[in-house]
Amino acid sequence: MHFIKRFWYLLLSVGPGIFCIGYTIGTGSVTSMAKSGSQFGMQLLWVLLLSCLFAWVLMEAFGRYAIITGGTSIHSFKTRLKGGKLIALLVMVGIIVAQWNSLTGILGLSANGIYEVMRLFLPKLPENSYWGILSLAIVLILIMYSLLLVGRYSFFEKLLIVFVTLMGVSFLLSMFIVLPSPGSIVRGLIPSIPNVPGGKLMVAAFVGTTMAAPTFIVRPLLLKGKGWGVANKKDQSRDALTAAVLMFVINLSIMAAATGAMYHQGKTIDKVLDMVYTLEPVAGKFAVAIFMVGTLSAGLSSIIPILMVAPLLIADYKSGELDTNSRMFKIITAIACVFGLTVPVLGANPIIAQIATQVAAVFILPLVIAGIFFLVNNHKLMGKHRAGVLLNAGMIAAFVFACIISYTGAIALIELFRG
Repeated sequence: MHFIKRFWYLLLSVGPGIFCIGYTIGTGSVTSMAKSGSQFGMQLLWVLLLSCLFAWVLMEAFGRYAIITGGTSIHSFKTRLKGGKLIALLVMVGIIVAQWNSLTGILGLSANGIYEVMRLFLPKLPENSYWGILSLAIVLILIMYSLLLVGRYSFFEKLLIVFVTLMGVSFLLSMFIVLPSPGSIVRGLIPSIPNVPGGKLMVAAFVGTTMAAPTFIVRPLLLKGKGWGVANKKDQSRDALTAAVLMFVINLSIMAAATGAMYHQGKTIDKVLDMVYTLEPVAGKFAVAIFMVGTLSAGLSSIIPILMVAPLLIADYKSGELDTNSRMFKIITAIACVFGLTVPVLGANPIIAQIATQVAAVFILPLVIAGIFFLVNNHKLMGKHRAGVLLNAGMIAAFVFACIISYTGAIALIELFRG
């Protein structure tokens, strides 16, 4: 019990980072990592490593700016940059559209996941029941909205810690049940893009789900909600590093589990939770249950931050203040809940919806990185705390990487729609 208590306090000390994991590791990440592992093995591990490295750099940059100046992202873009109003609006709209679209896939995948697990233990349930899956999606979103009405940052933080911990433990256990060879993991660190249809799309989706723009844009608001200031500079840096490491480890475990269970059997993930039926003969129903706990925790840990993103960014644009009790917050999150039911209502394939929205998310990244680069190097604002050589080098490398991936994503989407 003493160890559990200490572990809980450790997680609470990195609360804003837990929110970042909620934004970046959802059922979209599970889908991308599992599909990639099943189709390409560990070949795209290098993309994951670079994405997590640059995510750390950007969390550090936005976090440092927030605690030194007390400013938030959108409001600072609007008031501190030339052409700031347009930049702030483009970033805000781009993020909200990408996140709300992502929510539709997350709800679809989560509802499908719960239904498939029910069928695993209750085989008499009909396959692909439209009304059963839609009902589960409605119940899920109503539960999440009722939790949002509590309206306290500390409550959201603790709730996400539970989901993220369950997710991390579940996926690590899944990985060790069907562990791929160490050689394949090492080979995955050598840069290469699968020369097959969908290879470029998967690379862009990896970056879209790991270097997620909302993670960085919302971070200053979360640090404000936590009450951190200049005295918490070291806490902020530790929080950013911890979040990036956890992102890498959890995503790696999903990819490795899919590689071990499916890749060498020549099976790929084409519809919701093919993973369930592949893991069962390899490791039994217990292993399936563990993987599904992780998948559902990933979904639930993403729904709350995504529902919050629009009112947070709108409030940020207006005043730079975090207010989760306002009427506007409750109305906009309710609209997001209704919009999130699109994929379940249409009965669409949530895997395709998830991957497409992740690719769309990369296009706003270069603008977000350029914005924080100018802010964190502003001597009037940052004083002696402005970015040094290493942080600047990291941001420049992240900007170049984001531009390359945006170009790759554009080509991949053109190929997808032409095909």
